[in-house]
This record gives sequence, C-alpha cells and structure tokens, in this order.
Amino acid sequence: MDRVLTELQAAIGAAYVLTGDDTRKYADDWMGHYHGTPVAVLRPGSTAEVAACLRVAAEAGVTVVPVGGNTGLVGGTMAVGGVMISLDRMNRIRELRAGARLVIAEAGVILQKIHEAAEAEGLYFPLWFGARGSAMLGGALSTNAGGSNVLRYGSTRGLCLGIEVVLADGRVLNLMSELHKDNSGYDLKQLFIGAEGTLGIITAAVMKLVPAPRAHATAVVAADSLPKALGLLNRMQEATGGRVEAFELMPEDYSRQLSKARPDLGQPFATIPPVTLLIEAATTSAEEADPGPDGQVPLVAKLESVLGAMLEEGLIEDAIIAQSEAQRMAIWARREAAAEICHGLHPFVDTDICLPVDRVDTFLTGIVARLEAISPGAGTITVGHLGDGNLHFSVYPAAEGHEDQVMNCIEDMVAELGGSFSAEHGIGLSKLASMRRRKDPVALDVMRAVKSALDPSGLMNPGKVIPAR
Repeated sequence: MDRVLTELQAAIGAAYVLTGDDTRKYADDWMGHYHGTPVAVLRPGSTAEVAACLRVAAEAGVTVVPVGGNTGLVGGTMAVGGVMISLDRMNRIRELRAGARLVIAEAGVILQKIHEAAEAEGLYFPLWFGARGSAMLGGALSTNAGGSNVLRYGSTRGLCLGIEVVLADGRVLNLMSELHKDNSGYDLKQLFIGAEGTLGIITAAVMKLVPAPRAHATAVVAADSLPKALGLLNRMQEATGGRVEAFELMPEDYSRQLSKARPDLGQPFATIPPVTLLIEAATTSAEEADPGPDGQVPLVAKLESVLGAMLEEGLIEDAIIAQSEAQRMAIWARREAAAEICHGLHPFVDTDICLPVDRVDTFLTGIVARLEAISPGAGTITVGHLGDGNLHFSVYPAAEGHEDQVMNCIEDMVAELGGSFSAEHGIGLSKLASMRRRKDPVALDVMRAVKSALDPSGLMNPGKVIPAR
C-alpha cells in the first residue's frame, strides 16, 4: 500500500492524500452510526486527477469509496480499508446560462451555492431539502435525492440533463448533454444517477433551473384525520393550475417530539392536532403575485379561499397562513428539524418508504396494531412528503432485539399496499437486507450484470446497493 500511496501523492499532490486522524472527518457519518477505516482519503481537484486516482486504484486492486457532503443516512460512504475519494475541492460552478435555464457544476459544489447563484440571476434551483447547506451535488445525484419540491419539479434525476463520470478503470465518460431531448441509444446517465458510486464517480453535471417564484402562499393546517384533509392538495392544485410545490405531513407523534427537542421553534396551534400539514404554492406570474387594491397577494387569496371552504365543511380544524417571509421560514423550520429531533434516540428503526398517496393513512393506521403485537409500547415518529407519498417512518422499539421484526413488519405492509421500501435516501448498507428480501430477483440479476460490466473487479464502493448472492 505504501507504493500505491506514493503514486497517488504523485498524481494529486501529497497535501491531498490524507491518512491517520486526518481521515476522520470523511470516514465517520454525521449521524454517528458508521465509522469507516480507510487507508487514505484522496482530495483530487479536477476530473483528470479523479481519473488518475482511479487508474492507480484499478491497477493495484484497491477499493474506492466516493464521499460528498457526508449527509447520507444509509451508510453509503462507509469504507473499510481502501481509499475514499472526496470531491470537496471540485467545487466550481463552471457556467450558469440564464437564457437556457441551466447550470453546469462540479460534483463538490454545495447545493446552497447553486441556490445562491441561481437566485442572483432571477432563477431557482428546485432541489431543496434540510441538508442543502452541506450536501454536495455529486452526492445528491448518486443517491437520486428528493426533498420538499419533488411534487412539482421531480427528484434529482428529473432535474439532470447531463453528467460527467469517471469509470472504474479511469476512463472519463462525457455525458454532459444540455439537451432536453436526445434519443440516441441508451440513456446512460440514468445508470449512474442513484447508483451511489458503485459504477463510477460523477464529477460534474448539467442541471435544470426554473424561474424564481415571485410569490409564495404557505400555510400550516390542523386536522383531526388525514383522510379528511387529503383533499386539500387536489383542491389547491386545481385552484392554482398545479402550482403546489410542497405538501408535507407532520403527525402528532412528530409534533410532540419536536416540542420536546426544539421548544424554541414553538408550535403553530394552541394544542397539538392529530395531523399537521404544511402546504406551499408558488407563482412566477405577476397577476398572481402582485398585491391587489386590498393589499392581498392573489395566490395567497386562493389558498385562503380553499382553506376557508374546507373549514366550513369541517374537513380541517384550523389553519395559519404565513403573512411574511419570516413567518414562512418559521413554518419551514419546524419541518426541516426532522433529522435533528430524531438524532440520538435508541433503539430505533428508520425507514424511507413510499406509498400511493391515497394509501398513506391506511398504512399509518394499520401499522400501529402490527407493531404493538411485535414490540408492545414501541414509539413512532413520522414525517413525510405527503404530496408524493414519501414517509420517513421511524420506530423506537420498547427493547433491543426487535429491530429485524419491526423492519419486516413495515416492509410487509408497504408491499401489500403497493409501495416501496426506499424512496429518496438510497440503499447504502442499511437497506441491503431489504433489497435481498423485496427487490425482484430478476432486477437484482440485471443490476449485478451492469455492475460486473462496468466494474468487473468490484472496486467501486463495494458492498453497497446490491446484496451478495
């Protein structure tokens, strides 16, 4: 390994080959669940240097684990031996073309930097989630990250026009298309988006931008049951012509934990309701954004009208509409505290499931009895992107040793309802057992064939995503 490190130092500079205690920042995940032991962490500064690193690793048979902002939740960057490759030095926005509404950025760019660059041009980068201040573009692409705006704009996959990838043997695959239509054979970029670095390392991408909203209409809503309130999304979509960007679910278990862990954020209602919803619509139209003679923003008036009708019908119990940007941010702060308020609770089973929207309540209602039979007294904390059926459903068994049974129970019900055990966090290490149990065997065989073709020595992020036979 000494010879390999010497070659790597020659390729990218000795200062950028970290060993010993200098690797801890990259090797330990932010949740404290996974603690890697890489021989070195490499910090290349260009695509050519990434390629040089992979050529050295391939020739020596050394495993490679790519790492971005290290904000993952499934152990996707866990490294035992081998080297890690951090793209934190590859943090340049190469080009932003407002007319074409696209940005070309390197994989180490923090998402917030793209948001700020887009905003300066009157545009918006709609990949938006709590870790945007530290998550990097390459990691978001590698996990096909979702977030709060998937309802309107789609996940990372839907926002990407092209990518640049370094393959396991060091070859650079240039897929940096800026086209919205390209029917010239296999759409190869889709192989690498969501592959978690098991097929190659994404080094840059072409991402879509959209016009910046002129106005938002944001409200927090209280309801005594989810089925009653679920119609809010469809009503608001119809009233605004599909302008709803977020529809978030915060059930009572979430709000109570939030109250304990972050009392400084407050609660919107005098008493915690069984169901709290966050709904937000946005418009780029001056007709909907500019205040009328009465001083009210038309888009906000539409939301107020929809909520008022549902209050009269008894479908919701209360609602608070943000009257300022500060109030809007306060509403969002309660939602975005999700990872923080769940941190440190043990034992726990954390899931990232997706269900048809009209079956979310069936799951939340039915799973309680099933869990009680397995682990009496188990607690839950649920938060989710209700608009696309994605729930972050966490269970806290009453005692150690019930975790596998709890996970199987959740997976069973999700499968019965036509859902998926993984929505936006990726597979990594923590969902390998779920992949083995639940993924179509033929699909696994195809994935293994792709992996074997692109990484025949199995050096790229080994042991992740695809379970062993």
